[in-house]
Amino acid sequence: MSADVTMVIGNGGMGRAIARRLGAGVKLLIADYNADALEPVAEKMRDDGFEVETAVVDVTSRESVAALAKRASELGRVTRVAHTAGVSPEQAPIPAILAVDVLGVAYVLEEFASVIAEGGAGVVIASNAGHMYPGVISSEDARQLGQLPGDELAASPLVSPDRFDDRAVAYQFAKRAAQLRVQAAAGAWGERGARINSISPGVISTPMGRAELVGANEGLVRGLIASTAVGRLGSTEEIASAVDFLLGGGSSFITGTDLVVDGGAVAAIMTGAFNPLAP
Repeated sequence: MSADVTMVIGNGGMGRAIARRLGAGVKLLIADYNADALEPVAEKMRDDGFEVETAVVDVTSRESVAALAKRASELGRVTRVAHTAGVSPEQAPIPAILAVDVLGVAYVLEEFASVIAEGGAGVVIASNAGHMYPGVISSEDARQLGQLPGDELAASPLVSPDRFDDRAVAYQFAKRAAQLRVQAAAGAWGERGARINSISPGVISTPMGRAELVGANEGLVRGLIASTAVGRLGSTEEIASAVDFLLGGGSSFITGTDLVVDGGAVAAIMTGAFNPLAP
C-alpha cells in the first residue's frame, strides 16, 4: 500500500510548526533552499518519532520545483501540500520578493497540481499584506496574475522590479498576486479531486515577523498590532492549526479562497480603527 505523503515547502518558523502539526503517521517531505538549516530540523523530528525526508529546492526555478514534485510523488500519494517559503521586505530586495513570493507560488501550484492525490489539499501561506496593497489592480491584470502560466508570468512587465520603488509595496503586491494565484488554481486542482486555499497571516512570532518589529516599518507594524482586536503577535501554532483545518476533511467545501489569520488587523484597517497612511 502506498504511503500518504505530506509536503512542506519552507523550513522557517511557520514551516517547522506546520510540519510537526501535520507529520504524525505520514511520510513527511520537508524542502527548503538552505540545506544546512534543513537537516538539523529533520534530524530532531526523526528523534521525536516522525518519518522525515528532506530535499533542497529553489522555488524561483520551475525545474527545481518540478524535481521536488517528482520526488514527493515517488515517496507515495501526495495528499497534503503546505507551501510556506517566502521572503519579507526586511529580508530581501525587490527582485527577490517578486521572484520568491509571486513566481515561487506559481511554480508550486502548477507542478503540484499534477501530483496531488484525489481527495488531497494544499495551502499557500500568503500574508494579510496582500489585502493592504495600496495600488489598483485592474481586472485584466488580476486575470494575468492569476492565470498566466508561470513561465509567461516571469516575463510579464507586471512582475518587473522596475515597477516598484518600495520593498513594502512590492511585498504587498506579491502577496496579493499569491492570493489571486490560489484562487485561479482551484479549477486545475479540482480536476484532480483536490482543493487549494491560501492563508494570510498577520505578524507572527517568527524570525521574519520579529524582524518587521525592528525594521524600517517598525512604527507602522507596532501600531497595527496595537489596533487589532487581539492586540498581540500571532504564534506559529495558530497558523499551523489553520493549515491543519484547511487540509482536513472539515473543510471539504472550501477551495479557492483566502483565510485571514491576523488577529483582526485587516478588520482594523477596513473599519478605520487603524489608518496605515496616517503620519
